[in-house]
Amino acid sequence: MTQADGTLDKTSLREAFGHFPSGVVAVCAEVDGERVGMAASTFVPVSLEPPLVAFCVQNTSTTWPKLADLEHVGISVLGEAHDAAARVLAAKTGDRFAGLDTETTDGGALFIDGASVWLDTTVTQQVPAGDHAIVVLRINELRVQSEIEPIVFHRSRFRWLRTVAS
Repeated sequence: MTQADGTLDKTSLREAFGHFPSGVVAVCAEVDGERVGMAASTFVPVSLEPPLVAFCVQNTSTTWPKLADLEHVGISVLGEAHDAAARVLAAKTGDRFAGLDTETTDGGALFIDGASVWLDTTVTQQVPAGDHAIVVLRINELRVQSEIEPIVFHRSRFRWLRTVAS
């Protein structure tokens, strides 16, 4: 819906954007001995050469500034077993790692156990984009566990993909 001033209604935009299913990742690192992380549902592959991925983060995030300048940030592509973990990681308060097993590299990238993909990344660009920033990251190392099915965020809910017979 368009408002009287010609702008689009934020509630309508949020609903429209929610119709596009997206994967869910955890963006995490260990900072001064503390696990710091957040969930993002705006993750996308960007380039094979060089190997780049990206996600979007709200300008009001209080977590992202703790991670933005680190040399190594872990991206965990969350799987079907992580629906509760995705909610906890997305929370504004509380222990975002409650009940989660994690692994931290020597460089400080932190990963969620049971994720289908782990990417050790380094931020290369942050591009202002309205009320968000687009964060571009170079992949340094990766690990794939292809037997783990992904979780997706669709219409404000976490959902599982089901295999369809062809």
